[in-house]
Parts: sequence; C-alpha cells; structure tokens
Amino acid sequence: MTVYLVGAGPGDPGLLTVRAAELLARADVVIYDRLSAPGLLDLAPATAERIAVGKVPRGPSVPQTEINELLIDRGQSGLNVVRLKGGDPFVFARGAEEAQALSDAGIPYEVVPGITSAIAAPAYAGIPVTLRYSSTSFTVVTGHEDPSKLQTQVNWEAIARVGGTIVILMGVSHLQQISQRLIAGGLAANTPAAAVRWGTRSDQSVIRSTLAELHQEPLQAPCTIVVGEVAAQDLNWFTNRPLFGQQVVVTRSTEQAGELSRQLRDVGAEVIEVPTIEIQDPVDNGLALRDAVRRVSEFDWVVLTSANAARRFCSELRDGRDLFGVGLAAIGPGTAAVLAEYHLRVDLMPEEFVAESLLDIFPHPSEPSTADPIGTSGLVLIPRAEIAREVLPAGLRERGWNVEVVTAYRTVPAPISEELRERIAQAQVITFASASAVNNYVAAMGRDQTPELVVAIGPITAQAVRDAGLELGAESSRHTIAGLVQTTCELVGLRAKSAQGPDGAIVQADPLS
Repeated sequence: MTVYLVGAGPGDPGLLTVRAAELLARADVVIYDRLSAPGLLDLAPATAERIAVGKVPRGPSVPQTEINELLIDRGQSGLNVVRLKGGDPFVFARGAEEAQALSDAGIPYEVVPGITSAIAAPAYAGIPVTLRYSSTSFTVVTGHEDPSKLQTQVNWEAIARVGGTIVILMGVSHLQQISQRLIAGGLAANTPAAAVRWGTRSDQSVIRSTLAELHQEPLQAPCTIVVGEVAAQDLNWFTNRPLFGQQVVVTRSTEQAGELSRQLRDVGAEVIEVPTIEIQDPVDNGLALRDAVRRVSEFDWVVLTSANAARRFCSELRDGRDLFGVGLAAIGPGTAAVLAEYHLRVDLMPEEFVAESLLDIFPHPSEPSTADPIGTSGLVLIPRAEIAREVLPAGLRERGWNVEVVTAYRTVPAPISEELRERIAQAQVITFASASAVNNYVAAMGRDQTPELVVAIGPITAQAVRDAGLELGAESSRHTIAGLVQTTCELVGLRAKSAQGPDGAIVQADPLS
C-alpha cells in the first residue's frame, strides 16, 4: 500500500507528468484540492472514489489535520491512493506536512513532482521569469504565511535588494503591504508588475500594472504575481489560440473522445467530455460477427462505415490472409485509420464520408474488384451498429449485390452525472459526431440544457440536430475530426466578429453561410 503525493501542475491537463497520469489511471481513491483542473479527474477510473478537500479563500475548508487523517485512513486500506495537489506538492502546498503524517503512521508514500505555477503561469501569460543580461535570477516567495505566526518570517526588504524577478504565490490579500515593503527595500514604485489568475487554464486572465498600483486592480485569488522588468514582456501565445476561453462539450463515447479532445485543446479550448453513448457488445455477444468473419473469404467486399465497426471486425480476423481476394470499402479516414492499425489497406473510400457517396462509386457485381480481378460472387458483408440507416444495404441490393448485415456493436445511452451537468451549464459550444450522440444527449439533458453553439460533423448528424429541435450553428463540410475542429474554430471566430461591427453596432451573420 502506498499513498502518492502527486503534483497536478497549474491547471492545463497537458502539463501533467507521465508518472502522474500513470498513477491516476490506476487509482482507487483520488483526494484532490481546489487548484486541480476538473478534467484531470477524468484520467482516473470511473470506479475510483473522488474526495474533494480543497481550501476556499474566506469559505468553508477542510482542516489540514482532517486531510492528514483521511490520507492515513485510506492509506491503511490497501488501496491505491492519489493525493492530487495543485502545482508541485512541495512548493507552498503542505505536501511536506502530509508526507510527515504518513511517515509517522508508518504508511509508505511517494512524492511525484509537478510543474509549479511560479514558472508555468508567467510562461502562459507571455512573461519569461528570466531574461539574458537584465533578469538573471528569480525568487519565489509565499504571500500567505501561516496565520498562527506572531510575525512574518519573510524579509521583503531583503528580497527587494536581491534583484532579478520576484514571483509571489498566494499574495492577493496582502499585496498592498507587500508592495509597500518591496518599495521600502529599494524597488522603484513604477517597477512593472503583473497578476496571472488561473494560469494555464482556459479562463486565464492577466492584469498588468506597476508595483505601486497593482493592488488597486480588481484581483481575485488564485493569482501568480510577477514583479520585475520581465513583467513588461508580452510574448503572448496562449490566449491567441482560436478557441481560448471557450468551454467545448465533446459528446463522443469514452473510447473515441481522445483525438477530438486533443485537437480541441491544441487550439485553446477547455474540453468537457460528456459521453452520451457507450459502446457495448451485441446482444448475441458477437456470435454473428464471428461467424461472418470465419467465412469472410466468401465475400467480394467488406464495407465498414465506422471506426467502431472496423475495430470489432479486425479483432475477429486471424490475420490479413483471411481477406485474400476480398475488397475493403470504408467511409471516412477514421475508419481507414483503424484498418491501417491492422496493416489493412482500403480499396474504396468516397471523397464525401456518407453512405450515399460510397454508393456513387461502388462497382456493380459484374465488375471485378481490385482485390480479386478474376471474378465475383456477388456477396457484400456490412458489419455495423445495431441501429443504423438502411441507405447503404438497400442501395447495394438495388445494384444487384447480395448483402449480409451483421451487428458488430451496440450503442446505449450513457448516464450524465450531476457534476458534468453543472459543467455543461457553463459551456459555450457543443460538438456532435453522430446522430445517436444527438438523440441521447437530448434525451438525457433536454433541449434547454444545450450550449449556445452547436456544431455537427456532417449532414446526417446535422439533420439529427434539427430533428431534435436544436439550433444548428455550423455543419462541418469535411466529415472528419479535423474538419469538426476547424468548423468549430470558424464558428466561434465568426460569432465574435458578428457581435459588434466596426462602428460599435451589433450586426448579424449567418454561421452556416
């Protein structure tokens, strides 16, 4: 049994260390504080116990003694316990106190360092804590000492004389006194100063001023305060990303959300993963699929319409030799990518990733395929979801093909927790990559609980949005994850531009134009 004191970093989930992510993935219990980004908790198993012990300024807080007792109690249970702490557990985070309590109780523990906000928050605000020639050192100091102390142990006047950059953590409530003492120590009143709130997160904000005047600004904790010439630097990159400040709901299943979430985060979004569907085995536990794959060499073509179907189909193959003489048709690069993982190459894929486009280019039974130029048997296999459109099987039968459809998987509604419902209420954008995601979302949340901007991956999903009574913001012309992300960026950018014209007047724009 081990308790892991894990640094969660300053907020951006991408700054979590590999070791921290590994421990979260197998945690039985996660005890987390207020500064942990909510998305980090998604890395833990759904069955893991999650316990919030964050301290809230001027609000209800869990005493440190109770946190220590909780760590000891869970640590003695033989479970994998992750104590997730904002930033680094040993940088003004009471990690040492928790480690000592565990040591005194005879409980093994491990410390996993995290990226401290003292460096990360300024970097995300475009402020380097050092500059060649001008700022060759930096000092990190707490602005909030233990209130039980009779007097401060921080010699602010001496810190002022050290030179270089001063980074102050947890200093908002005492900033006026701190500034006065730094000025008394020799710093000029007009020394550049900046406060970075919620650094590295999608709601990051930066206020720039001077040492003498920064405390007069409307500052709110938590802030990382930077004092020194470097605070005048504005090497902004973080907030220039197209979806910065946008909270985007991703409704794909847990198994599929990863790539869409990653691409959205890369362009600045805070992603809220709300899987509305779960992928499950067919009611026959895959018996029909296994039988079809066993005799797959009898077919001229196997048509795969989704990545889920492709993965289920490929998992039943012995190896690629089973497909000798069989053509592979796929709808969409995501489906083709799954086949490529199994070293299988697609023979036929339409430019537009819908069933109708595949029918336009699909050969007639009399035409030999590229996989088997000798002749055809007239048989097509379509492994797919239990519930799917009949356009493709019907169209192929009209062309003269004998079509066998087998259920490769089922999609069932996924429950949406109260915590996720609260986060959805704060979001500005929601993305849908399938019609089933639309229907399940509306069934679970209702129309009134949908973010303002709705983006659909293609015409089928877009129609499902309309049929559900939702207002469609934009439809991706490229029916891919990258296309969905690009369309989301364009819609958000257009909405920002249409809100106010050059003369200050409110103007209208059609996001679907």
